[in-house]
Amino acid sequence: MSQPVFLAVETGGTKIVWRVADAAGAVLGEGRFATGRPDDAVEALVAAADGRAVAALGVASFGPVVVDPQSPDYGRMLPTPKPGWAGFNLARALGERLAAPYAVDTDVNAAAMAEAALGAGRGTRAAAYVTVGTGIGGGLSVEGRTLKGALHPEIGHLFVRRAPGDAQQSACPFHADCVEGLAAGPAVQARLNGRRLEDAPEVRAVVADYLGQLVAGLVFAWAPDRVVFGGGVMSTPGLLAEVEAQARAAVAGYGSAVVMGEGGYVVPAALEHAGLEGALLMARRLLD
Repeated sequence: MSQPVFLAVETGGTKIVWRVADAAGAVLGEGRFATGRPDDAVEALVAAADGRAVAALGVASFGPVVVDPQSPDYGRMLPTPKPGWAGFNLARALGERLAAPYAVDTDVNAAAMAEAALGAGRGTRAAAYVTVGTGIGGGLSVEGRTLKGALHPEIGHLFVRRAPGDAQQSACPFHADCVEGLAAGPAVQARLNGRRLEDAPEVRAVVADYLGQLVAGLVFAWAPDRVVFGGGVMSTPGLLAEVEAQARAAVAGYGSAVVMGEGGYVVPAALEHAGLEGALLMARRLLD
């Protein structure tokens, strides 16, 4: 009889990735498929287990999702524009099909946990993870546990002060001045008009300003030892350093600046699939 395995799942707006690993950490299988309909996702993930006994599963989910383990709705998706997903509970459906306990957190919280344990946040007590892509999201890992309240943080919708002369329409349908609406991928592309971000210093300066304000807000609210950035926008050469410079200017030497040290406070993610790594950690911890 085969030994029990762990199943890790990360859901996103366009794709779902999964990994099956044994108790020693060896990867037995992994893959990805289009997000599609939730019922199809359940069937694909049950097939991914390939008949193995699943000891526990972890789901790193796009939001909004109920992340309170004490809630009867733990794991249920809240209203979302993704067809068919609102009200669906992927973790519960998988847990029932695979007869396995499950843990659920947001994809960015799971990524924060993984980067803190295995990646760019190693050695810190508290590590923040921020992704800047189609949207902006973030999570905080403190001593191996992620920050959650009645729901999960939505830092992409924190408001920022407009840069002088910036009249760009927000790409967020809810807020005119949130950092996601002004500095996530769609907003950046609208500013570039077909150019590349590395070739548009004036656009890069505005993006760095807004992301620097976001980092300053995290410093004041969470005081993380390090801020780890992921997402496609942050692959732009030089952008991370510009964001850190803007963050230090925004903090302006106030007492919280002590957590930022002398340099290297804003760093790139070290893990290729941080959310998936976090989901695997969550699954393992269910049996600790």
